[in-house]
Amino acid sequence: MAIKKTMNGGAADAVALLKADHKAVGALFAQYADARGKVQKAKLARQICTELAIHTAIEEEIFYPALQGEIEDEALDEAYVEHDGAKMLMAEIMAGTPDDDFFDAKVKVLSEDIRHHVKEEEQRDGLFAQAKKAGVDLSDLGARMLARKTELKRLYAREGMPMVMTRTLSGAKVKYGQPVA
Repeated sequence: MAIKKTMNGGAADAVALLKADHKAVGALFAQYADARGKVQKAKLARQICTELAIHTAIEEEIFYPALQGEIEDEALDEAYVEHDGAKMLMAEIMAGTPDDDFFDAKVKVLSEDIRHHVKEEEQRDGLFAQAKKAGVDLSDLGARMLARKTELKRLYAREGMPMVMTRTLSGAKVKYGQPVA
């Protein structure tokens, strides 16, 4: 994903970086929706999950902690839970293949969940607006997030994506059953 530069050639601020990620992942979901072959779907699903894993990592490690105490706690709490719900679907998708029952449905629901999350972050009174209003140093955060993003891309390319880690879901046991016909 291309990261926009500021007028003086520096890295974009944190909000611009995150919005660029949102746009790029949205485009990947659109490509998946149009994909017909299983090989193409598998590749796109893996790419979507990798991009989302990196995006959620930089938000949770750098952006969200910087917002703690600066914006509404409820908005941050919801963002973490939304991430964890997405991560659970990402883990299911990464463990599966397009031949699996419900694979396309899982990607579709992940897309819808991400679209909802993006809307909440980007809306007029969302996380991004609250961060700007609070005077959070978005330039510094953007530089730190871009460095971490670059590091994670290299790491994931070399070692693969790590096991999903949730921050708000405790791994409650569930029983798996067949869909009711």
